[in-house]
Amino acid sequence: MTVGAAAQPLTGAPAAEALLEEAARRAAALPAAPHLALVRVGDDPASVAYVRGKAKKATQVGLSSQVHALPEDTAQAEVLALLATLNADPAVSGILVQLPLPAHLNPEVILTAVDPRKDVDGLHPVSTGRLWTAQAGLRPCTPAGVMALLAFYGVPVAGRRAVIVGRSALVGRPLAALLLNADATVTLAHSRTPDLGAVTREADLLVVAVGRAHLVTTEMVKPGATVIDVGINRVPTEDGKGRLTGDVHPAVAGVAGALTPVPGGVGPMTVAQLLMNTVLAAETQRQEAAGELVR
Repeated sequence: MTVGAAAQPLTGAPAAEALLEEAARRAAALPAAPHLALVRVGDDPASVAYVRGKAKKATQVGLSSQVHALPEDTAQAEVLALLATLNADPAVSGILVQLPLPAHLNPEVILTAVDPRKDVDGLHPVSTGRLWTAQAGLRPCTPAGVMALLAFYGVPVAGRRAVIVGRSALVGRPLAALLLNADATVTLAHSRTPDLGAVTREADLLVVAVGRAHLVTTEMVKPGATVIDVGINRVPTEDGKGRLTGDVHPAVAGVAGALTPVPGGVGPMTVAQLLMNTVLAAETQRQEAAGELVR
């Protein structure tokens, strides 16, 4: 997706690099390198690539990591046993269970089995509760990455009208809470919202996270708005290879004041935030061990 001259391109690489530099600095200040345990069940090619990339990036910022690769047919009890071992290991700072899981595994049960103090994905019910009550805790990586991206580019949030299109537990709902906690006025829209364009046109800050290519078009965007495109879709091309595009039509670049590209916008922020979460978890666990923090 090409960002036009009218819109400031909010590219993720420099913002992610700044976040990774902060994670590296804070990790170096700890007595031991934070350790990230990555749990993968099965050999889905995308999951294998994602986990490999996360482990490599962790090493680059001074974290240690280990991939726990389990066979596709691993019983749920075995996964839970592994998580119990990782929860009890004081050397493990953070635990990430790579999604999606094979169909015979219950993701709700498995994600809830992760110690909330080590829940670097920010998906445990305790993490969700802390988020919605504005308490300190680990936040879901993509929504927290969006907030870090906005901060990096100096996009104001407090007092702004924010509209999120998409109500998933991974992005839409937690991002609504983060924006509320940052004093935005938030509307959470979705597939059953009547006259979606009328709602999105009210947004100073528009976030689209649906997974439907080019859902948001120029007439749905308030001139000068900041538009964050979280969607990533593969659409067919004449050569048969396909190309990646977002939920926002490229022509929106001529209307918006700022726009994230796809690819290269929000994507890099997710992994950077995961590693920052691992450092935050390690810092909190050290404070708890030293009796400096009571939760």
